[in-house]
Amino acid sequence: MSPEVAAAIVGAVALIVATLITALVPSLLRRTRGAVEAEGAATRDAMDAFASGVHARIDDLRADVHELRDWQTSHTAEHVLLRDQPHSED
Repeated sequence: MSPEVAAAIVGAVALIVATLITALVPSLLRRTRGAVEAEGAATRDAMDAFASGVHARIDDLRADVHELRDWQTSHTAEHVLLRDQPHSED
């Protein structure tokens, strides 16, 4: 094989490879970007669901604390009232 033919074959193969790379890279990047965006959306949805659960639990805890404070207030009032009453001597 003469050097001119070998150079022509190498040039043709290089041109084909360059064309394939030029055609495939944007397609691969688009697919990767789409997959990352879809994964990002799924992560955001999961985090939103998690945050909703946490906020619901926080609201439940606040309600429990409010009920406990109400009970403590009434219990303290009962003791104050009992302490102010004179004891009966039988």
